[in-house]
Amino acid sequence: MPSANYTEARLAALYDALNPPGAHTGFYLSLAGPAPERILDLGCGTGLMACELAALGHEVTGADPAAAMLGVARRRPGGDRVRWIQADAAGLPPGERFSLILLTGHVFQLLVTDEEVTATLRALAGHLAPGGRIVLETRNPAAREWQFWSPEETRRRFGTAGGEAEVYYDIRSVTGELVTYETWFRFPGGETVVVPDTLRFMSRAALAVFLARAGLAAAAWYGDWDSSPAGPGSPEIIAVARHQRAAARPQADGAPVLPDQSRDDTDAGWGELPGPGDEERLSRDRPPHWDSA
Repeated sequence: MPSANYTEARLAALYDALNPPGAHTGFYLSLAGPAPERILDLGCGTGLMACELAALGHEVTGADPAAAMLGVARRRPGGDRVRWIQADAAGLPPGERFSLILLTGHVFQLLVTDEEVTATLRALAGHLAPGGRIVLETRNPAAREWQFWSPEETRRRFGTAGGEAEVYYDIRSVTGELVTYETWFRFPGGETVVVPDTLRFMSRAALAVFLARAGLAAAAWYGDWDSSPAGPGSPEIIAVARHQRAAARPQADGAPVLPDQSRDDTDAGWGELPGPGDEERLSRDRPPHWDSA
């Protein structure tokens, strides 16, 4: 069930103010090949990335299970160039194939159970055209960004139709790979809305296993939006995946790339959280979704 941050119209209307375009936007736009590619933006939210890609001449489908977010997306300038679908991966139209599938804005981290991750990746693999790519990102757990997701570090004020409002984040708990946090909204007049949510911080090694179970393999790993390699100190783990049978072959859109799954990143000691049962009370770093697309 999507968070109230995305399902309640009043909160969805604030999303763009809290999540402006950034380096991640340019990174994803640069991945698209010559227009027109058939692109799926899964978890498209308010549609910024989908509309930017459509403006470049691509055939774009934006899918999201939250009607309130899609309502914002449809009203966005250029929204009429995108096909919008209220659906998660399981609800995509049967038989549809895409040359590029994107999961941006750390939406992949909202899949908190093994079953959700496996089902989503398998569904997307079935919608991937031959030679196509699935690109997703997750924050590197070794960077422990949630340590600074505190009210003191994340507090922001912004204008609304009724006056100035305030928003900040606070950590509730950290258990294994799961970080539960609260978004606090203080609206004009003193009304306070608190929305809990949970993100999964998955290591690169674990992600590689889930990709393999879905018949996919990472053809490239990046550690940040400047396309630098993923490593222990990288803030991000960005995977560019293909069908396993295609991942090791030369591709028409660039030089040959090989899936790097021979290295066990668990042994390397990065990308790992405390084991199950280890709980910590922490403050927060980069806000959970202020850098989303």
